[in-house]
Amino acid sequence: MFFIHSSSIYFMIGWFSTGRDKAARDLLEYAVRKGIEISFVFCNREKGESEESDKFIDLVESYGFDLICFSSKKFLPELRKKNKKEWRILYDEEILKLIPHKDLNVLAGYMLILSPLACDTLNMINLHPALPDGPKGTWQEVIWELIRSNAKETGAMMHLVTKDLDRGPVVTYCRFSIDYPDLREDFENLLKFRSFEEIKKEGHPLFYKIREEELKREFPLIGYTIKAFENKEIEIKNKKIYSHGKEIRGYDISERVEREVKMLSQ
Repeated sequence: MFFIHSSSIYFMIGWFSTGRDKAARDLLEYAVRKGIEISFVFCNREKGESEESDKFIDLVESYGFDLICFSSKKFLPELRKKNKKEWRILYDEEILKLIPHKDLNVLAGYMLILSPLACDTLNMINLHPALPDGPKGTWQEVIWELIRSNAKETGAMMHLVTKDLDRGPVVTYCRFSIDYPDLREDFENLLKFRSFEEIKKEGHPLFYKIREEELKREFPLIGYTIKAFENKEIEIKNKKIYSHGKEIRGYDISERVEREVKMLSQ
């Protein structure tokens, strides 16, 4: 466990990441480019545990953010094997002692499921790669379900983290079509397979094309969501989402996201 301290900033945002891949670094770099003020970064890995997370920690240090590392791998490993729920509570109890409680905490590639204690104590938002009421699970599971159901559109959402996995109150979301000629041809090609399990086993270009379209929108969605909090367009009160004083069920920012996707593609 270690800390690196920098100067304080005015808007209190905590950034949680496992730093397990390049996407975690890319997202942090995107946030910095967008001028998002990050108060501290929490990582559940320490130096030496992974080459990728070491790169992430180096990046955080280069920006001078307050950095708090507390290894989940090293924390009570035997208890984690025997009773993951109890372990999760104890681990989060330690986190709550280490971090300053901020107005908003962003899960940005944080690979641990949070305990009810953390969900109740902190205002945390997380990205889920589906529309509100869309498929649950990992991004891989979401895409396979879209293929299985022959979906015509999909999207992504930022939601408040609660004990109900991937079903906390929706903060923001964007939607986009996957019903256009290139992708529809791939959907039609699936008819040659005898079963959905065979499709999954063989793999299919459609899977990667949908993922590519999703990734184009994830960073803008996260960036605009945080900016909306900074600008008081959105607020969290008693674990509910409000916009301009009224409770909402998700703030549709599809147009903003699509403008940035179009701009980045030029």
